[in-house]
Parts: sequence; structure tokens; C-alpha cells
Amino acid sequence: MFTVLLLLSFLLSTSSSHNLSYPHFQQLDVKQTLAQTKLIPTPTPNPKQPSNHHQTPNTVTDSSSTKGKLKLVHRDKVPTFNTSHDHQTRFNARIKRDSRRVAALLRRLASGKPTLDSEAFGSDVVSGMEQGSGEYFVRIGVGSPPRNQYVVIDSGSDIIWVQCEPCTQCYHQSDPVFNPADSSSYAGVSCESTVCSHVDNAGCHEGRCRYEVSYGDGSYTKGTLALETLTFGRTLIRNVAIGCGHRNQGMFVGAAGLLGLGGGPMSFVGQLGGQTGEAFSYCLVSRGTQSPGLLEFGREAMPVGAAWVPLIHNPRAPSFYYVGLLGLGVGGLRIPIPEDVFKLSEMGDGGVVMDTGTAVTRLPTAAYEAFRDGFIAQTTNLPRASGASIFDTCYDLFGFVSVRVPTVSFYFSGGPILTLPARNFLIPVDDVGTFCFAFAPSSSALSIIGNIQQEGIQISVDGANGFVGFGPNVC
Repeated sequence: MFTVLLLLSFLLSTSSSHNLSYPHFQQLDVKQTLAQTKLIPTPTPNPKQPSNHHQTPNTVTDSSSTKGKLKLVHRDKVPTFNTSHDHQTRFNARIKRDSRRVAALLRRLASGKPTLDSEAFGSDVVSGMEQGSGEYFVRIGVGSPPRNQYVVIDSGSDIIWVQCEPCTQCYHQSDPVFNPADSSSYAGVSCESTVCSHVDNAGCHEGRCRYEVSYGDGSYTKGTLALETLTFGRTLIRNVAIGCGHRNQGMFVGAAGLLGLGGGPMSFVGQLGGQTGEAFSYCLVSRGTQSPGLLEFGREAMPVGAAWVPLIHNPRAPSFYYVGLLGLGVGGLRIPIPEDVFKLSEMGDGGVVMDTGTAVTRLPTAAYEAFRDGFIAQTTNLPRASGASIFDTCYDLFGFVSVRVPTVSFYFSGGPILTLPARNFLIPVDDVGTFCFAFAPSSSALSIIGNIQQEGIQISVDGANGFVGFGPNVC
């Protein structure tokens, strides 16, 4: 019963008082968390290709006004190769990749333009922690007949793409590489089409639109833009613009490609809802749990009872989801940080981005240090440990069954206060009891709310009306 109450304690309060309606302290289950780091991952077997003889799909003519539901899964549930079962090795690799992503986001923002980079439908979501990455996966069908593929979801990217035959250069993926010659619905996009004009730095080869996207960690995909049918469970979405990658390199480890969920017109969300955006909701599965999360599209995905925070548009980075953050709290006390630290400037600098592809929340150095010091001041009863990787505030919890820790809260514009579960801000960096405060400083003015802090919380994005919602459900 206590665990259930603890999970519910993160739901939002609209009180502006420092005497918040939720507990100022909570319990971190150290023993259970460490036990989860030692679990040997059990990959999800590849399901068989869907058969049109056994079920009738819900056919959709094009990619507008479409709804659906998908499972979100950790990447450690995806059949891969060279999998390490050592938590510290996975952790170090994950943080290394995370640092590269943050650096890439900062370069992208500094350049002022994107780098080459009723019933609902959807899928389970899986996390990529096992391969040293913070990404989450969904499983979709590509082409006609549909070929099942695992793809990374990324709220900071727009292009949808998969590796394609003939593959001049491809990395290893868990499913067979998609062959457009086997799909009756595959259609190349001409260089003169409107779709091609929406692609940054598009090229042309033999009359067909070419795309090229690179990522901050050295990953990239190059190939031909096409219109194709995507399958989500029993729902078909036709005429979706996707990249068919013939030259690809990356740390996607097992995934066939990427499903961009950013706010731009070429993302899956943008194509569903046009320029105004479409509604979607997700729950990122908590680390170490066996159950999947959920990614759901459509107006019906918007929950009743969520606390809504306005989205802020940044013309310099239309793909990113900016939210208004006013401050941070520890143990029910608001940390004295000037609100201007988190504001998006008129020039498009600073601000606060919610990103599924970044693992650890980054804060401007001054804000981070005040936040960290506030947390340290309320955890003097816990034995300290040396810093680990990008974390400078760690604790030696070896031998503890559980510990009492102060709550950690985000104060958003309009009054909502989001209080995190303890497992979302004190995380194990090895399997012997070293836990670290899961935030990091940044020399940039940009703040990024990462997926560790989002885990287990239902998050909804209503792009058409310009809001992001938190709760009311846990996952």
C-alpha cells in the first residue's frame, strides 16, 4: 500500500504555497532498486509478421486525422548482439552517449537551424538502457505487406527513417533490413514535390528526393525519401513520408531506424496533424521493470485530470517541446533561483526543453549548484560516496534496505508543481550501492528535462492547442 501511495505522490499540485500538499520526504527502496540492476535482461522475441488472413486492419487513407496506440519498451528487451549484463558498464556507456546528444542539441540550437540530423492506435515502448543508451523503442510495420521493425522514438527529431535494401552501408539491426522492392505501397518522392521541400538540405538524384540526417554522436542516415504505409497494431497509415536509408551508421544497436516525434512538419506527429501538430501521450517505462510503457496518438489519448503547462514556441528550434519552468524545490522548500534562469529569450536562447532522447536532466550551472546544495543540506544523514561520471553528488547506500530522502519538485508556469518519485532522481551507477543525484550542470543557458526524470509519469502533448500535460496516471 505504501508503494502505491508513494507512486501517486508525484502527481501535480496547483498550490503556490511552500506548504505543498504532498509529503516533503519519501522512501527510496534501495534493496529492490539494486536487485533490478542485477537482473539478466530477457529480450522480447520478434513477433511474427502480421497476417492479413487472420485480422482485418483498420485502413486509413492517408496520414491525417489518424489515431493509435503502441507499446514502449526498453532496448534491453530488443533482441540485440554483444549485450553486457554489467550495470556499471551499461551506465557508463549510456552517459557517454547522453553527453554527445546534449552537445549535439546545443550545436543545433547555436546554428539557428536543424542540423543534418475516438479509438486510439499505438504501441508498447521499450528502453535502450541495456545497450548504454537512453532511447526507447516501439515496434511498427513498414510497407505492404507490413514488415515488423523496432524503431527508436525521439521527441527532438523530425525525420522518420528505416534502413533499406540495397544497403551500401548498414549497421546491425535485430530485424531483417526492409526491402522496398517487396512492398506494393512504396513510392519514391520526386524532387519537385512539396514533401521534398520540407526536408532540410534535400538533394536530388535521378529525379528522386534525397535526404541526409546526421546526429551528434557521429550516427547518420542517407538515402531516398518515399511515401510508404506504416502499420500500428491493426491500423494502417498510408502515404507517410519516410527516409529509406541506404547508407547508415550509428549507435542504434538493434533498431531499424527512428520515429521522429518532434514538432516539425516531417515528424510522425507533424504528418498526422499537419502544421498545427497532433495530440499524443506517452509513459516511459521505469528502469528495471518488466512491463512496457505506452505511446498513444490521437485526441482520445488526452487524459482527463492532467495538469497542463503551456508549450513555448521557439522559431529557432520548432522541433523541440519547450515548457515554462519557474523554479525547483527540495523537501517542499523552493530553492532561491531567479526565474529568468529558465526563460527562453527573444533571440531563442535558453529555455527548458522536454526530450525523450536525453537521459539526464541538464540545468545551467548556477541553477544546478543551488539545487544540488539544497539537496545535500537535507541528506546529511546519508553516507557520501565519490562522484561518478557526470555526477558530483553520490551516496554509499551499501547495506541499506531503504532510505528517507527529500522530495524533488519542478515548479511550472501557471502553478502546477511536479514532484518526482525517488527513483527518478537518485539512481544506481553500479550494482553495489552507489546512488547519485541524477542531474548535471551545463555551461549553456538551455535546460533539458531528460527521460530519467520523465519515467513512470504519463506525459501528454497537445501540439494543436499548445500544451503539455502531466498525469494523472502512473505507468
